[in-house]
Amino acid sequence: MNFQGTFGLEDTNESILNNLITTHGDELKRIAYLYLHDLSQAEDIVQEVFISCYKNLDKFNHQSSYKTWLYRITINKCKDYQRKWSYKNILYKSSTESYQNDFVHSVQIDVENQEEQHEIMVAISKLPAKYKEVLIFYYYHDMPVKEISEVTNIKVNTVKSRITRGRQILKDELERRGFNFG
Repeated sequence: MNFQGTFGLEDTNESILNNLITTHGDELKRIAYLYLHDLSQAEDIVQEVFISCYKNLDKFNHQSSYKTWLYRITINKCKDYQRKWSYKNILYKSSTESYQNDFVHSVQIDVENQEEQHEIMVAISKLPAKYKEVLIFYYYHDMPVKEISEVTNIKVNTVKSRITRGRQILKDELERRGFNFG
């Protein structure tokens, strides 16, 4: 994405926006994908995030980092999408990517690891949003609890309890599916 000349941004805003897109675009798409489990919709959400960013760049008050601000916008856009009638009422079929490589691996461990990762992703995608978002940030983005608190606008102790509860729900679901954590 390059906004150069498209919106007539000042040089400073254009530079900031292009830097944010380059620096955080892929990361935001991963967050949206983990949240929605739909690559096409994740890409649309990220475009909406950067449009919102463009519209509000002059209003950004620097009380948090751009990264935190963009994460918050992404989460809110994902939540808004999930609240839409069409998302709730149209039969949702998982569009997860196949974890099979183009080449058939002869090593059974590779196949088992791929299946395990897929099962974990499916289990995470089915968690309630309040647990899913903190677990994604904590485990997939290695964010500290304090930063998760800032991004989600939730108290630190609430983040901690949601991580603990979400982890237990995830563990119970995976054990129900036959995973052993012995």
